[in-house]
Amino acid sequence: MPPSSSIHRHFKAVTGSSPLAYHKQVRLQEARVRLLATPTDVASVAFAVGYESTSQFSREYARQFGAPPTRDTARPRP
Repeated sequence: MPPSSSIHRHFKAVTGSSPLAYHKQVRLQEARVRLLATPTDVASVAFAVGYESTSQFSREYARQFGAPPTRDTARPRP
């Protein structure tokens, strides 16, 4: 098995981001899908995708998507 720095380097070469950043991005993408798909509150989605802090989730969500998660909960659904 290659050393962890080698795994990190290979992971970054394939995904374009570190394992931690990639994991965060996947969790936030899943949260967005959940917020757009079903009417639910932000805290429930945050906890469902693995965040322990709703405020941390909201900050990272806004950083990723350019607006707070409440924007996506307020969108009309088809």
